[in-house]
Amino acid sequence: MTPTGEEITASVPVSAPMRAAKVRAATEHTTVGQVETTPDGRVTITCACGMTLTNGPTWSLDEHIRLHRAEARFLALAAVAPEGIPRLVAWPLAPGVDSPA
Repeated sequence: MTPTGEEITASVPVSAPMRAAKVRAATEHTTVGQVETTPDGRVTITCACGMTLTNGPTWSLDEHIRLHRAEARFLALAAVAPEGIPRLVAWPLAPGVDSPA
């Protein structure tokens, strides 16, 4: 018999540090204010972290917001992931690569 998603979740606890990191990333990377249009026609909105998110020639503002949040979540989770966990991306990041604030 194959276990259900609930059974798998119950038997494999998510660590408190990883849960907290995910919540922290979501909290620190919410958009604030209203969308503004720049004189050159781009649309922007500010993130709670201070970064200005914008559309570009080949991406929408929504795509930038989604990418920004995904990167923030990745950095936060990767920083607290248990040692020895198999990774798709080498950690820590190489020198010169932006790291979580």
